[in-house]
Amino acid sequence: MTESLAPPKKTLDAKLARLLADPGCRDFILADAKDADMAFGLAAPGLAAGGQPGSGPFRSMADFRSHIREIVAEGLVDVMLMSASTSDVLAVEERLFANSPVTPAVRMNDTTDIWLAAGTGAYPSQPALPFSTTTIPHAQWGRLEPPRDGRPAVDLGLFSITLNGEAAADRAMLTAYRDFRHEAEQTGFRHFLEVFFPNALTQAGVAAPRGIDRFVADHVVRALAGVPRSGRPVFLKIPYLGPEVTEQLAGYDRSLIVGILGGAAGTTHDAFSLVEESKRHGARVALFGRKINAAEHQLEFVRHLRAVADEQLAAAEGVRSYHAALARLGIRPHRPLGDDLAITHTAAAYGG
Repeated sequence: MTESLAPPKKTLDAKLARLLADPGCRDFILADAKDADMAFGLAAPGLAAGGQPGSGPFRSMADFRSHIREIVAEGLVDVMLMSASTSDVLAVEERLFANSPVTPAVRMNDTTDIWLAAGTGAYPSQPALPFSTTTIPHAQWGRLEPPRDGRPAVDLGLFSITLNGEAAADRAMLTAYRDFRHEAEQTGFRHFLEVFFPNALTQAGVAAPRGIDRFVADHVVRALAGVPRSGRPVFLKIPYLGPEVTEQLAGYDRSLIVGILGGAAGTTHDAFSLVEESKRHGARVALFGRKINAAEHQLEFVRHLRAVADEQLAAAEGVRSYHAALARLGIRPHRPLGDDLAITHTAAAYGG
């Protein structure tokens, strides 16, 4: 593929600029989180036709990456989050994003609470420990030694932390984040920050101070209070913290753009209403992985998710329109329309 001398402006950069300039801006950033291979092992690509949860058979990574190519070609998301190995194939080797408005991003660390290989079940119940498989040069260039010239294929990464109210474990987690920020600033590598709910707080029998939502919000602002603008994340990726706390966090510092994560798949209405509800209370980013990957037709699902995010469709209307699109395509939905219009409780953690 021949790269143009002036690549198209990334929609992420344009939206970030408008959101920072205008507190009333209604822009919304959508990201597809195709980094499940950092957590789920063989099940990461999703079930193959006729597969059973837990046992499979599962799709291949080739299938998984083909969906990424299709979604990027449509330009319906602003960010495509991948593992370093997938980014090496698509962003570095194929230059998939060179002439695309979609921004590639790489998951830069894999804390132990997302080590979800089948059969153990032990890691998610233990306080998360920091760990990084990849490095910034590997994310940027697909190699440890950067070339002498040229533009890196990727300049954005996700760094994830999980805090549990245990001083030693939380200090180690925050130290790892500090060290990553320093290296990122030195290399001109941008990042967004993911903060999970405490993964071992309930197992340890410790009550989250002032409620778990406030626990996460307070730790976000406390952790970033010592970080100057040069090292700050471009946006957050956190569980939806409910109307009150989300509004407080969004209003606390307008330079800190709040984004929500999707969690488990659930119903179509779960996904659409999460975007609608969180945007109503101040969120301006949504990063959905399993919700997109488990959809009957990923392109149609993202197309309707985009319409809800841009306030062209209400959530329930989007569900009905999505089912109509599936009918036109001759695709049988996972559940009847009435069931898919239900709102269910879906886990917001990888291990849920």
